[in-house]
Amino acid sequence: MTIVLAIETSCDETAVAIVNNRKVLGNVVASQIEIHREFGGVVPEVASRQHLESINSCIAEALGQAGLGWDRIEAIAATCAPGLVGALFVGVSAAKTLAMVHNKPFVGVHHLEGHIYASYLSQPDLEPPFLCLLVSGGHTSLIEVRSCGDYELLGQTRDDAAGEAFDKVARLLGVGYPGGAVIDRLAKSGDPKAFPLPEGKISLPNGAGYHPYDCSFSGLKTAVLRLVQKLTAASDEPLPVADIAASFQYTVAKALTKRAVRCAQDRGLSTIVVGGGVAANSGLREMLSTTAAAAGIAVHFPPLKFCTDNAAMIACAATEHFARGDRSAFEMPVHSRMPITEVSELYAVGRD
Repeated sequence: MTIVLAIETSCDETAVAIVNNRKVLGNVVASQIEIHREFGGVVPEVASRQHLESINSCIAEALGQAGLGWDRIEAIAATCAPGLVGALFVGVSAAKTLAMVHNKPFVGVHHLEGHIYASYLSQPDLEPPFLCLLVSGGHTSLIEVRSCGDYELLGQTRDDAAGEAFDKVARLLGVGYPGGAVIDRLAKSGDPKAFPLPEGKISLPNGAGYHPYDCSFSGLKTAVLRLVQKLTAASDEPLPVADIAASFQYTVAKALTKRAVRCAQDRGLSTIVVGGGVAANSGLREMLSTTAAAAGIAVHFPPLKFCTDNAAMIACAATEHFARGDRSAFEMPVHSRMPITEVSELYAVGRD
């Protein structure tokens, strides 16, 4: 039994959770969506200030949900990379302070590793190796998970992340923020075949930094812009927003599904785990599940509450690192960028 309290403040959610191995004992998420909605996106300075205002109450609430005192907490973890530097600093500083005050080990966690571990919370028997399709507002990657801390990046977006494309298209359509949830809702009443859109096929040379399963969403976003301009110029009728949303969502889901299934087949992996905010998308869930099943590949999606940023997934990842003897130095800085293949750098203290 390993009980870890974790803090997640990489972007615009202040989250604290307490996890016992893969069982969630307490989980608190203070979302800032309404605060950032008027700006149409996350404002880093505003996010950091809001984390400062919310962090103490979130910690107290998580402890209350778990019904535990500090004597039962074995380690304290926090997301330390990648993310908004100011936001990360709030969570990491709070975690380090608590670890010092209560004489607990500190474990830094890579944010993307947390998204990998989100499915562990609902799949108690899930073990590597498997392929992770990680799709969020800032990241779109295909990662082979070999063991805790051992990852190989097999493909990624060459421009916009999938979640970023959803937000940009939502702004084009004037339907609000955050774009992923709004477009998903609109797509349910639209025709996904109404407007054929480019899938973002790319042809890249072999060499350092290029992967055979890379994807691109910048061209798709531009195609939606041109479609909106064409329809607006041709008629005074309201835009067929639902059809455009459905067509866009279908194209994104198709591009991600084709690459994920092909990658798993080529690597001989029988399981795909999906993580990140776009893992909540109903179109992707349906298409990937159906296509993978036909290929004999199992697919695991996290529960919806663990798709977006949360501290339970961070605690779950930290639990396994802690059990392996991984510890982080109190001098460890936060990192706005850090490849997931470099997670070992977070544990400079070494193993007990």
